[in-house]
Amino acid sequence: MSGLGVLPPWLRQRAGGVLLHVSSLPGHWGIGNLGQPAFEFVDFLKECGFKFWQICPVGPTGFGDSPYQVFSSFAGNPYFIDWHPIVDTGLILESELQELTKVSSCNKIDYGNLHATFWAVAEKAFKKFQMDSSIFDEKYGKFEDFIKTNASWLPQYSLFQSTKAKNKGNPWWLWPCDDRTYSGFTENRTASSSAPTLHTFLQFVFHGQWKLLKKKAKSQKVQILGDLPLYVAPDCADVWQRPELFQLDSDLGTLSNVAGVPPDYFNPRGQLWGNPLYDWPRHEAENYSWWLDRLKAQTELFDVTRIDHFRGFHDYWSIPGKSFDACEGNWKNGPGLPFFDFVEQSFPGMPFLAEDLGMLTEGVRKLRQDAGLPGMAVLQFAFDGNPDNSYLPHNLTPDLVTYTGTHDNDTSMGWYKCAGEEVQRNFRTYLGSDGSSPSWDMIKTAFQSVSQLCIAPMQDLLSLGSETRLNKPGEPQGNWGWRMTREQLDEAHSNSSPYLLELGRATGR
Repeated sequence: MSGLGVLPPWLRQRAGGVLLHVSSLPGHWGIGNLGQPAFEFVDFLKECGFKFWQICPVGPTGFGDSPYQVFSSFAGNPYFIDWHPIVDTGLILESELQELTKVSSCNKIDYGNLHATFWAVAEKAFKKFQMDSSIFDEKYGKFEDFIKTNASWLPQYSLFQSTKAKNKGNPWWLWPCDDRTYSGFTENRTASSSAPTLHTFLQFVFHGQWKLLKKKAKSQKVQILGDLPLYVAPDCADVWQRPELFQLDSDLGTLSNVAGVPPDYFNPRGQLWGNPLYDWPRHEAENYSWWLDRLKAQTELFDVTRIDHFRGFHDYWSIPGKSFDACEGNWKNGPGLPFFDFVEQSFPGMPFLAEDLGMLTEGVRKLRQDAGLPGMAVLQFAFDGNPDNSYLPHNLTPDLVTYTGTHDNDTSMGWYKCAGEEVQRNFRTYLGSDGSSPSWDMIKTAFQSVSQLCIAPMQDLLSLGSETRLNKPGEPQGNWGWRMTREQLDEAHSNSSPYLLELGRATGR
C-alpha cells in the first residue's frame, strides 16, 4: 500500500472543477440528459479552464428520487436518456414526446409527472426496437454484445425491475416467497427471463450515450468525477441477487442490522439511514470480488470515483433492524486496510477520492492515508473562529480536494445569509471581504489554496441562493429538483468564463 507520500496520478496536476449533477442540466424531457446540454456543459468547462466535472451517482432512482438510493450499483438512470437520437431512428415520434416535454419546467424537476409519462414513452420505443435491434449498431454498438459484456448484472437487474413491476412496485421483501430472491426463480423461469426486456433496452441506450459523452469530455481534456455510495439501497437488485453478502435475517424478510450514524450535537437521536449492512467476513471469503466488480463498473463510467462515507471501511454504526432511531446502535469494525490492498491490486492508479467529512477518529484518517486516497475539505465548515480548524485554507494540504460546498450543503450565498453574525464576521476578516459576493470569495479562495484540486457547485458560479439547494440531509422528500436554465448557462458562459480562465492560470490551475 503506497500511502500518500506520493499523490495518485489523477491528482498530480493542479486543477479546478464544477459540481453539477446530470439531473440539473437544462434541456427537454423533464430532467437533465446525456445529449446536447451535457455536451455544451463540457464545452463551458473547457472554456473556463476547468479539468473536472463532478456529478452525483447515476444509478436508477426510486422513491425519494435520491441518487444515493438506487435500484442497482451497476445500472444507469434511464431518465437521463436523450430522446433526440431515438426520434432520429423512428423508434418514437416527436409528437409522442409531448407529455415529457410538458413536464420540463424551467428550473424544477417534477418527478411524479416524469415517472408517469416516461415509462409509457419508453415502452413504445422498445416495442419498435424489438422489430430491429440492429438500429443502433453504428451509434452504440451491437445490442447482443452489450448483453454479453454485462451478463454478470444486466439480466438480474432487468428481472428485478420486471418482477417489481409485477408486484405493483413493492420492495422485494414483500414479494411472494418464490420471487423474494434471484435464486428463488427456477431454472426454467430464469431461462425464460433472459429475453431482452424494456430495462435491457434502456440500459443499452444509457450506456451507449454515456460513452459518447465521456468521449466528448476526453476530447476537451475534462475528466468526469463520479460518486459511489458506500451502502446500497434496501430495495435494490444487488441485495435481491446476492442476499448472503448483507446482514439479513434468515427468512430474508427483514434487515438484521442497518446503517446510520450515532447521536451528536446536530442530531440528538442520531441518523437512521436504514441501508443494509455488509457481511464483511463473507466478502473477505470471496476476496471482495463483488466490491471489485462494483468499483470496476464505476471506473468504466468515470475517470475518478468519490467513495461516499469512507469512514464505514474503518468502523460503522450498526443499528438493530427493528429500531426506530439510531441511539441503540454500536460501533463495529469495517474491513480496514486489507480491503484496500485488494483494491490497489486491481486498480493500481487508485482513481478514487474518499469522502471523509464529519467527526472522524485518528484511525479513520490513518486508514485514508495508508490506503493512498485523497480526502475532502469544505470551506463552509471553516469559519467557526478556531485558527486550528482543519478546513481553513492555511491548514489545508495538497491531498485534500477543496470544495466551496457539496450537494449536501446550502449554496455559498444561502450559507452566508443564514450563518450567524460571528461566522459572517470571521469569514469577512479571513478573506478580506465585504461579504457582498460570498460565493465568488469562496471560489477565489479555493483556487488559491494549496489543494491540488478545488471544486465549486454550479450554483456558486451563478451566485444563486438557498432556493437552488440540491439536497437537505434528513429530509426524505423534496430534494434533487433544481435545474439550471439554458439562460443561466449562457450567462455563465459569457460573463464568467474569461475570469475563471485567468484565475486558473494565475493559480496554476
